[in-house]
Order: sequence, then structure tokens, then C-alpha cells
Amino acid sequence: MAATVLNPVRSQDFHLSMYDAAPLFLNPALTGVVDASWRVHAQYRNQWRAVAFKPYNTALISLDIPKGKWGFGGQIIEMRAGVGNYNVLQGLLSAAYAVPLDKEQYNHISLGIQAGITQKRVEYALYTFDNQYTSANGGYFDKSISSGENFNTQSYIIPQVNAGFMYFYSKQQARLNPFVGYSAFNLTNPRETFFGYDNKLPIRHYIQGGVRININELFYILPKALFMLQTNASEQTYACDMGYFLKNEEMYLLGGVTYRYKDASIVYVGFRKNSYIAKFGYDANVSGLHDVSKYRGAFEISFTYMGKKSKSKEVRHCPRL
Repeated sequence: MAATVLNPVRSQDFHLSMYDAAPLFLNPALTGVVDASWRVHAQYRNQWRAVAFKPYNTALISLDIPKGKWGFGGQIIEMRAGVGNYNVLQGLLSAAYAVPLDKEQYNHISLGIQAGITQKRVEYALYTFDNQYTSANGGYFDKSISSGENFNTQSYIIPQVNAGFMYFYSKQQARLNPFVGYSAFNLTNPRETFFGYDNKLPIRHYIQGGVRININELFYILPKALFMLQTNASEQTYACDMGYFLKNEEMYLLGGVTYRYKDASIVYVGFRKNSYIAKFGYDANVSGLHDVSKYRGAFEISFTYMGKKSKSKEVRHCPRL
């Protein structure tokens, strides 16, 4: 009997370029950390339309509510990719506990945990394999020929446990409002496989930080960075957000630029008015794939609605992340 040869493959975990627009996606410690009675958020991303027959789609919706020092919330994410309709559906519940570190309640730290399930599914009958190629009639893939592949299942469910912490300085009149956080995903190293192998999902680490610089009472800039690590895979993202307050319209104009190291350059524009935040971003691919993609990468939209605690116009943004 011939030995079975398994070749390693590389893949990219789904991600968002406007990652901090979705607080529960970024860090469980941000659950309920909002100057509102509740917050609902939706986000959609469409990627690789320029190079893939079926582009990669990511859709997310979340809801979180502050209750005193506690925050509670939930999030649903769906990601679909490729000809075989590879699909990831994830449902998570979150809880966080935020406390001030000083009497003035400017310095805060928040601890959060997140738990739920992830279903992964693939329709392997839609794929074609080398064994199914025939040279007859000029050559084509004949699905009536056995692929030789042995899928143990085309759907499985695994537990998902994540945790994180966040520090932020929220004084409204301050020139600088720094923040730093850490979050970890797949804490239980769940077993994931379509073939029945003992394959463990490694922990994914996020480290994020930055500082909001209030140039004056109308204009701010916010340089920030995000570092991701999962075993030998890593990703670095550097960005700068900007906001300008239009007094007459009582609205913030938002914009920003992001560079994901050796992968993409991203720009976004948006606005915040009363309880609404809307953003639109576009990724220009600058990796080695750009000769094929012609620098086209992904577009992304996000929308947030916050139920206000009061009609006061004193506080226009809190926490200052």
C-alpha cells in the first residue's frame, strides 16, 4: 500500500480592517464599555472579488448593554469562502467588568470573557481534485471519478472561549487619552478537523493600543496599532484615525488610513451624528498578489446605533477609543 502524503497548506483567518468598529470582535473587555444605554453594531466585508470565483464574505452583528460596572452582550459572525461554500458560523455571549482606578474615575480597566460555539461546514462535493482530471475531449474534471479523498464529516461544532482586558483614560478635557489592551481567542484549544485527525486550534493573541490626541475641541487624531499572533503566523496593523466636529451640523466627520504589513493599504470615511456611526472602508492589496488583483482587495461597511442615556450634548464620545 502506498503511503499517504499530507502536504501543509496555509490559510488566512477571517478578519476586519475596521477592527475596532466591532468592539466585541476585537476584545471581550469592551463589552458594555459605551456611553449609552445599549449599543447594536453590524458590519460586512467582501474580499477577493478580483481574484476569486466566489469572493470571501464576512458578516457580523452584535448587541451589548452596560449595567453599572458590568457589561453584557452577544455577537453572531458568519464567514463564507470559496467554491465549496466553506462556512463558519459563530455565536458568542460576552460579559465584562469595568472599574475606575482613581477617585476622579478617569483611569479605567475592564476585564472580559466570551464563550459560545463555532460551526464549520464545507460542501466537499462541489470541489474538484487532481484524481478527477481526464485528458479526454481536451481535458476536464470529471466528478463521476472518485476523488480519493476521505472526508470524515462535512460539518462540526467546537466550543469557543475568549478573554481580554483593556485599560483606557477617559477624561474629556485631556489632551491625550491613551489605551492599551490584550485579548486571547481559542483558549480551550478545541479539536477541529474534517478528517478525524487530532488537530488542535491554537490560541490567537491580539495586542492593541494607541492614543487619542485632542488637537483642539473640534479636531482629534488617533494613531493606533494592532498585533496578532497565532503560533508562527503573525500580522501587524498600523493606523491613524481622524475626526472633525461640525458645530452647525452637530456631527463628526470621520476618516482614517491603515497599513496592514505586506498585505494591504486601507482608507475609510464615515460620520457620527447623535446615536449613529457609519463607516465605509476599502482595502488596496499590496501583497505579492497585486499583479493578479490589480491592487483590488476588499470593501467593508459598518453601522453602529447607540441608545442614549440622556439628551445631554456634553459628552460626545466615551470611552475615548
